[in-house]
Amino acid sequence: MKFVCQGERSVLADLVRKAPLLVQQALYFDEYLPGLPCVFIVTTTGCVVQGDRFDISIDVGAGAMAHVTTQAATKIHRMEANFAAQSQRLNLAENAYLEFLPGPTIPHKHSRFITQTIATVDTSATLLFAELLQPGRKHHGTGELFEYDLYSSSVAVTRPDGTLLCSEKMVCDPLRVTVRSAGVMGKFDVLGSVTLATAPHHAEALLGKVSTGFDPDGGCLAGASRLPHDAGLSYKVLGMETEPVSAKVREFWNLVRHEVTGAPIPAPRSWR
Repeated sequence: MKFVCQGERSVLADLVRKAPLLVQQALYFDEYLPGLPCVFIVTTTGCVVQGDRFDISIDVGAGAMAHVTTQAATKIHRMEANFAAQSQRLNLAENAYLEFLPGPTIPHKHSRFITQTIATVDTSATLLFAELLQPGRKHHGTGELFEYDLYSSSVAVTRPDGTLLCSEKMVCDPLRVTVRSAGVMGKFDVLGSVTLATAPHHAEALLGKVSTGFDPDGGCLAGASRLPHDAGLSYKVLGMETEPVSAKVREFWNLVRHEVTGAPIPAPRSWR
């Protein structure tokens, strides 16, 4: 996908797609940012299966903006052999703005999934990228809690000249190493992980506004910290259920959009 600025709005100017990943046409339904193209990535098979290799590339040109999400949760099916992998490349030019907010990831029992995201972000651009990881099909039958074989996710942020600003890698191998220990998941089931690459003045302003600590109403624990080399912020949320963790991520998203664009986010859709 390639987005460019065209007059008073941004447009999806170039698109190459191949099943099982398809992309719908850009929609303009955000009343607060009417020039923002909103694009849904659709998995036509319904599930990620063993042997799948996904390749996603999103380019946002100078002064352009985009919102990219998925049509539903990413469900990673049980695997008898092999694994599934995903490669994501995000490129943001001068003053570009990208909200890349996929739905939750649900790794089924005995699934194996590796995802790698490399973001190249100009110093004047802003990238908001979120991952929401569930423990499995928690309410399926007697429940599947951390019964997948492997989940690995890495994120790296670089400048256009190739300078590495920061990187993070999470590997969950719950059948061999418990995730219930302190400093990992503890008593919580759902993880929200947000990477914000933005200019230092935006990051500092947001750090003073973001809600951290334990929220007794939602039962969530949240924290924010600066990324190395003035790259931006990292925001993490732990919770027992997906909805309150998603709500915390939305709060952070709203703060980011207000800070960078001056506009609020739209109200949550009733089907999400």
